Amino acid sequence: MNEETIQISVRPDVSVTAIRTMPDTQPAQSLFIYAPGAGSNNNDPFGSYLSQRMVHEGIALVRFQFPYMEAGKRLPDSPALLEETWNQVIETVRIPNTKLIAGGRSMGGRIASHVAAQGTTVDALALFAYPLHPPGNPTKSRDKHLPGIKAPTLFCSGTRDAFATPEELATAAATVPSATVLPLEGADHGFSVLKSSGRTREDVWSEITEFLLSWLETQVLERGNATDPL
Repeated sequence: MNEETIQISVRPDVSVTAIRTMPDTQPAQSLFIYAPGAGSNNNDPFGSYLSQRMVHEGIALVRFQFPYMEAGKRLPDSPALLEETWNQVIETVRIPNTKLIAGGRSMGGRIASHVAAQGTTVDALALFAYPLHPPGNPTKSRDKHLPGIKAPTLFCSGTRDAFATPEELATAAATVPSATVLPLEGADHGFSVLKSSGRTREDVWSEITEFLLSWLETQVLERGNATDPL
């Protein structure tokens, strides 16, 4: 496993830090780009876990943080800057002739779904704890762009997630032309579970990763050559 920290220019006065983890065996069979939730950064524990697990399967992983986190601010950037950041990261780290999977947890995945719906070329989307609506406010649904997604899309969310009930998420996912939903029994928005469940958050991470790897094998890696670069 080879890991390096890189800087990615978003605008002349804006750049973000990313961590690129490459498998020892070259070339990588695919590249996963991961963005954290609104309150997290490159130290996002689930992103770190994914990078350690996936690299052993021959999958490279790049995880990055948004400009507001880079600047030490608390409030997220404008949607336009968040989307621009995602596009610049994809353009910078994409590996030619290699499958590209984009996604992330909560807001990071939501913005990835935005750029995919807007036409940015990706081979798959993996959305963890997709924030379909603010807690307690299902009328403010963040689903209008979902029908525009053309890539196979995986939704992984807990059954106790306050940002989307399993039924709400299933209904929204059904508007994506090629979607798969993995309900995580007893997990909340942060993938934590009750002690009475007999499981830990790491158990949930493992469940997600095992399903993700299997899904990628059937939905993405067996579908011929990678899409053309931007």
